[in-house]
Amino acid sequence: MLTKNFSSENFANKKANLKLKKYLKELIFSKNEIINSLSKSYKYSYTKKSIQKLKKYKDVRIFGMGGSSLGAMAIYDFLSHKINKNFYFLANLNQKLKFPKKKYLNLIISKSGNTLETIVNSNLYVKKNDRNILVSDNKESILREMSMKLKADIIDHNNFIGGRYSVLSEVGMLPAELMGLDSSKFKKFDNLVANRKFLNSLIINVSNILELIKRKKFNSVILNYDETADNFLKWYQQLIAESLGKKGNGIFPIISNMPKDNHSLMQLYLDGQKNNFYTFFYTKDQNYQKLNQDMIPGSLKFLKKKDLGNVLRSKILATKKVFKKKKMPFRSFYIKSKNEESLGELFTYFILETILLAKALKINPYDQPAVELIKIETKKILKST
Repeated sequence: MLTKNFSSENFANKKANLKLKKYLKELIFSKNEIINSLSKSYKYSYTKKSIQKLKKYKDVRIFGMGGSSLGAMAIYDFLSHKINKNFYFLANLNQKLKFPKKKYLNLIISKSGNTLETIVNSNLYVKKNDRNILVSDNKESILREMSMKLKADIIDHNNFIGGRYSVLSEVGMLPAELMGLDSSKFKKFDNLVANRKFLNSLIINVSNILELIKRKKFNSVILNYDETADNFLKWYQQLIAESLGKKGNGIFPIISNMPKDNHSLMQLYLDGQKNNFYTFFYTKDQNYQKLNQDMIPGSLKFLKKKDLGNVLRSKILATKKVFKKKKMPFRSFYIKSKNEESLGELFTYFILETILLAKALKINPYDQPAVELIKIETKKILKST
């Protein structure tokens, strides 16, 4: 058990890369703004008092691409049982969304302030009579220009925190507050870095992933048994892909929805090419539906007095047993409490893991130079047609 909120089963190989201990220590004590954002000592560019009036809104729309929205989407879905508001996410183009006529609070989030898709969606859906808030870097940009016409308030985005790492800064914590959650409860960094089991798990998992990469296993398949965690894993997918996918390097993160994919992709996982490693991700739920006892035939008497949770847990255990027999590399994360603390711990775990992997692979985890090429070409095409 790593914390009271979640436990981890590490890869079978327990050997740790000693260099990683040094890297992790340096990272924890660095003056890195990203690491600072994980801690309670981080200072937001807004105060709780300044956003108090915004909390009255029951209908909130968030405009943002990639890391500007994925963190908030992860929070909203994973903690939906604690939220009594309607949040809508405009995180792609051509969504053909229809909104009831209401007065919305719009959060328009773009680090650069020049993200084309966010600008286009804002143009289509944002109205002057809405309550509009812009979150972007403190510099001249197209969105800051638009904010004058929209009479939007501006909240500064921390210039030194890239989008995919921004979930525990203004970008994720302002939406969390507006959802009625307590942003301070997400900040578990100080507790976690004093937790030896947590640090050992990080080092062992990173050590194993580095070894798997050496063995040409580049596909990281996440076996997800909780639909409410889908956007959290999409956040993780971007984090890994955009941070490590450079100069011919990288890990390809694939989200597999379980147990549905037992009936489509599992044949490939078990009997196809051996270039994958796996992460089981599952959560505890207190409200599993009970099976209708009157409808259970005699041939399925083993289902008597069972609920959906019993079936799901059996599927997970069975899959792990088969993986072990076939010597397929895997680890697992079991979430025992779905609250701000557990989600904050998971955000922190995977941010630290990603930066450690990049350090060991001698990759800059903070930039994404190749993505800029498509942005440049898109603008050229639009200007020439």
